Amino acid sequence: MPGSSWHPFQLPAFGDYRNTTWDARGVGRTKSTASTPWTIADHAADCIALIETYCKPPVFLIGLSMGSCIAQEISLSRPDLVTAALLTGACARKSGFIKDWEDSEIALRRSGAELPEDFAIAHYALLMYPAKVLGDDELWARLKPIVSQDYGKRDSRALAEQWQACVEYDSLERLPYCKVPLHVIAFSEDVQTPPQRGKLLADTAQEGYFYLLEGLGHGSAFGHEPAVVNDCLLRILRQY
Repeated sequence: MPGSSWHPFQLPAFGDYRNTTWDARGVGRTKSTASTPWTIADHAADCIALIETYCKPPVFLIGLSMGSCIAQEISLSRPDLVTAALLTGACARKSGFIKDWEDSEIALRRSGAELPEDFAIAHYALLMYPAKVLGDDELWARLKPIVSQDYGKRDSRALAEQWQACVEYDSLERLPYCKVPLHVIAFSEDVQTPPQRGKLLADTAQEGYFYLLEGLGHGSAFGHEPAVVNDCLLRILRQY
């Protein structure tokens, strides 16, 4: 997702903080001159450069999905830059269904296939939101444009490269040595990254904390229940 996805639903809630977002390689306005493959370490290096150039470290990192992998890697490689990392929809190692799913998405995109926009919206909505959203016609009408903006039309090659980085990323063996507090926020209806994945991450980390938000899906922070997600994040930030 582009960094702008966070602006309407998260930034207004974090007015006491200086907020910095960016478009990772392969999405939005960022055009990478570096050839693929792009690893999570590459994305982390981009974010580290951003932090060192524009921020006043140490910072809080908040990431969703691939963003949570990037935040883990920065916490492991440059703990001096991070006060705490808040990881949502997070995973330390891909296996089982989530690996099968991402492998199949990568293979489809690399085959040259382009999903028709209407199919892409329906497909990714199932992965972003819980059944409660999809069964509510009025709510779905409000959220459909969000899915369309982020997934209706995507560069298949770039999207495949982002997923490849996520599939290959594995922090599990290093987590016991992570010096940064890792706060893992999972969603009970998250089919992209089921809660058990986040629980394993939190339990393995040297200083890991686990939170489970009931009734939410992978993308519920965007338009579905942003206040619930934001309140959880703020409660964590205010501990510091």
